Order: sequence, then structure tokens, then C-alpha cells
Amino acid sequence: MTLRTAAGGARALAAIGLAALLLAGCGADDRDGSSAGSAPQEKAPAQGAPGGAAPDRDAAKGQAGTGAADLRVDQRAIIYTGTMRVQVDDVEAAARRAVDAVTATGGFVGGDQRRSVDASAQAELQLRVPAAKFTALVDELATYGRQQRREIRTQDVTEETVDLDARIVTQRARVDSARRLLARADTVAELVSLENEVTRREADLASLEAKKRRLADLTALSTITVTFVGRDASTADDEPADRTGFMVGLRGGWTVFLASMGVLLTVLGALLPWLLIIGVPVTALVVVLRRRGRRRQPPPPTGPVGGGRAPMPGGPGGGGHPPAPTGPPPVPATRSAP
Repeated sequence: MTLRTAAGGARALAAIGLAALLLAGCGADDRDGSSAGSAPQEKAPAQGAPGGAAPDRDAAKGQAGTGAADLRVDQRAIIYTGTMRVQVDDVEAAARRAVDAVTATGGFVGGDQRRSVDASAQAELQLRVPAAKFTALVDELATYGRQQRREIRTQDVTEETVDLDARIVTQRARVDSARRLLARADTVAELVSLENEVTRREADLASLEAKKRRLADLTALSTITVTFVGRDASTADDEPADRTGFMVGLRGGWTVFLASMGVLLTVLGALLPWLLIIGVPVTALVVVLRRRGRRRQPPPPTGPVGGGRAPMPGGPGGGGHPPAPTGPPPVPATRSAP
């Protein structure tokens, strides 16, 4: 019993030791595996941080660049229009300088109206200048003299341009499809119908392309309308138009009166030749006819002096006696009182 008990205890101890060794080995393997698995995970961000951050930064830059491209002025279709009025000493010299300046920027003169009057000389120029040099040219024109007025207007047509591009692409596809159908037409009726359809679609495409060219011209070349006036030019157009008061009304009434008199004199001047050519002969003819009519009229009958009656046939010279004079009518007798 003692030997069996000792052998059993030895086997139990051996089993416990083996189990302890197995457990220790598994724990070590787990710790090694966990440490090995966690180490790459911890080192991976450190090693991949620059590479991982770079794509993120590139993506962010790409997104930021895309948004900035939509917001930058040079990527948008903007129409610039300016109006200026500058008072200068020499109108002709200022106009020549403006023409030279716009030509130097690559633009041209779209309109030129000048009035060379010493008292109120004026020159109005319509300048087409590249959009990139619009602001610089406006500032330069303002230095030619004393700037009285400046007005800058902008119109963003980016959405309209994009819409036109999409419609042009779609219309071109429709024209191509209609042409393909026209090439496969079998009957005369189909041929005529498809030819009309192709013509209509091509006309629509040409209209869209013309609009696109017009927008491209307006966005590529800005318009500046500058007016140079002399020192003696009136500045009445710079006064506000909404002023009220007695003097304003008086000036307005006097202006209307002068305008009415001008219209009346104009009409009178237009009618005067007709009055001289036709009116004078007609008036003379009427006067002559009236005089002739008065001469042909017989004289009125005249009676004896004193207002007596004409002699009767039996009277003197007529063989009769003149009628006896008649007295006043008899007065009835008055009745006496009772």
C-alpha cells in the first residue's frame, strides 16, 4: 500500500508538473502572439503615418482644389461693364490717349462719338478690353483728369455657359442621330420628313452655338464706356433727378414752354411757304371778287325830301288833287257826374 500510494503520488505530481508546463507554454505563446500581433499594429501607424497622411492630405487638397476652382474668378464666366465720365483740359488729347491705351492692352474701340465745340467739347468712346486688364485700364482712364462718375457692373453667366455647353452636346447628338436615320431612309416621304427634321435640329444647334459665342465674346472682352468732357461742359446731368421745390418746378415749366414754342415755330416755319404760295393769291382773289360784287349792286330807291308821299295820278302833273290832310282822331266826350 505504501508503494502504491507513493507511486500514485509521484504520478500525480508528474501530471501536475506536466500540466503546469503545458499551461506555462500556452501562456508564453499567447503572450508572444499578442505582443507580436500588437507590435505591428502599433508600429504600422507609426510607419504608415506619413504615407497614410499623405493620401489624406492629397485627397483634402484635391477636394479643396475642386472647391477653389469653382470659386476663383478666373474659372468663372463674368461679364464686366463700366461707365465713366472724366473732365479733362483737352478732350481730343484725352481721347487719343484712351485709344492708344486700349490698343496696347490688346483691345479695340467699339464706338467713337465726338463733338468738337470749344464751349462744351465732348468725346464718348466705347472700349473693348480683355477682362484681365479691365480694372487697370479703368484706373488709368481716371487719371486723365477729374473723374466725375464711375459705375462698374458685373454679371456672372457661369451657370448659363454650363447649361449652353450641355445643350449643345445634346443637340449635336440629336443631329447625328437624325443624319443616320436620313441615310437609311427608304421612301420619299421618309426622306422629306427626315430632311426637315435634320434642318430644324441643325438650326437649333446653330442658335445655341451663336449664343455661346456671344457669351464667350462678352466674357473675354469687357466693355468700358468713357465720356471725356471739357472744362466748360455742363454738369446738369450729374444733379439728382428727384429734387423738388418751387425753383425746380419753375425751371421745368420754363423748359416745357421753350420746347412748346420751339415746336410751334417749327410748325409755323413748315407752313409759311404754303401760306405764301397759296394763301396770298387766294386772299387777293377773294378781295377782287368782293369789290366787283359791290359795284354791280343797284343803288337803293330814294323818296321825296321831307318824307312825303309820292304824287297820286290825279295830282299836279298827274291830273288829280292831293289828298286832304287828316286831323287828329276825335277825343270822346267826358261824361258829367250825376
